[in-house]
Amino acid sequence: LKNPSKKALVYSAILIGRDAGDFSLPKGNTVTIAPKNEASMNVELTIHFLRPAEAVLVLTSNGIDAATLTFSLKSEVKHIEPAGTLKCKSPCYEL
Repeated sequence: LKNPSKKALVYSAILIGRDAGDFSLPKGNTVTIAPKNEASMNVELTIHFLRPAEAVLVLTSNGIDAATLTFSLKSEVKHIEPAGTLKCKSPCYEL
């Protein structure tokens, strides 16, 4: 995120959409960008399904006339590894 103005910008973030509960903002839902500076905002995903997770990140300004920013978030599963292997022996069928 870039701030080209001469005043600090403060944005509040909200996640909305079908899978918004799977996304989180580990550093909180507020980001401050110093004048003529840049800042980053990390978004984390805890995936529960193989289908893509989707949400929208909305950043709204607190006070100063700054544009509302929206970002479309969509996950993509590229590689799957088993969490573990379990071996067991059992008869297939008993009378």
